[in-house]
Amino acid sequence: MEMFLALGAILAGLGVILGAFGAHALKDKFASPHYAAIWETAVQYQMYHALGILALGILSNDAFLGSSSLLSWAVYLMFTGIVFFSGSLYVLALTGVKKLGAITPIGGMLFIIAWVLVIIAAFS
Repeated sequence: MEMFLALGAILAGLGVILGAFGAHALKDKFASPHYAAIWETAVQYQMYHALGILALGILSNDAFLGSSSLLSWAVYLMFTGIVFFSGSLYVLALTGVKKLGAITPIGGMLFIIAWVLVIIAAFS
């Protein structure tokens, strides 16, 4: 699944860019070190799941697990989880709007469901 490999690579590259941006350009812009730590958490989870998407792109190759709707769903859920989890944390770190904290767990749940799908696919 070339599309999954491309998506994972784009998200990983974006994670590097956002990590560097937070460490350098935004270093003095965060309201407190707490918000800098939130930014770092967002980058870490984006990178973990970008690497997960890359791995699923590789595993979706016929030589490994082959094309599987479970793996495809796992990729879509990881991507959506990045948008909800990391995206809400990025906005929270920049704006301080704490109501966004209600969105973050949705992304976390999507991550968990994605990994459960990977486990099920591995045993199928």
